Amino acid sequence: MKIEDLKRGLYVSCQALPEDPLYGCMGKMASAAESGGAAGVRINTVKDIKEVKNIVSIPIIGLIKKRYQGSNAYITPTINEVAEVVEAGADIVAVDATNELKPDGKNTHEFITDIKKRFDVLVMADISSVEDGINAWNSGADILATTLSSSKPGKMPTTGDRIHKMPDFNLIQELVKQVTIPVFGEGGFWGSEDTVQAFEIGAHSVVVGSAITRPQVTTNRISTAIQDFLDSTK
Repeated sequence: MKIEDLKRGLYVSCQALPEDPLYGCMGKMASAAESGGAAGVRINTVKDIKEVKNIVSIPIIGLIKKRYQGSNAYITPTINEVAEVVEAGADIVAVDATNELKPDGKNTHEFITDIKKRFDVLVMADISSVEDGINAWNSGADILATTLSSSKPGKMPTTGDRIHKMPDFNLIQELVKQVTIPVFGEGGFWGSEDTVQAFEIGAHSVVVGSAITRPQVTTNRISTAIQDFLDSTK
């Protein structure tokens, strides 16, 4: 796949943990996303990438979340996971592109350079800051995503984090001004208004996950808001 072929629009993150009610249903979730008009999907684990590859015709952003002792990078953190994602059939590989050293000691520049030398695959750099984004861009990344904005180093977001996180429009806007590759807004998007706002400030596309594919998180968000209102009226 070439970067020119990447359509602008909504990319749906179809991921589930073993404890999630919809764990094991990401193929159906990806199919539903395609039916609803998604331009692509973001999929975690080799198993789910392979399953989704056989179901949808839209591009797959693949990743593997894996922890290594001594490193805070956990999104496709080494070349081994990159190879697994590519072999599984993903069109794009998403990787940690923060200033965290990878488990094998590589910095982001070395890591992305190595990926581009070894594989014919688009690289989505998951970043947390403008500095991360510029570094990833200069290192050869094809796409920037604001996935790790406001995240504590190495900390996977919890349900509470997902409920309260808001889109980082400032980061999107600054990246758009300073780089020439597509910028994807990701993290904290909950509806049509904030996604459209991201496009208005120059985002190429927006990735939405929990609001679509984790109904327990969406339910919690709404029920919490209702409870807060009821508590305030007592």
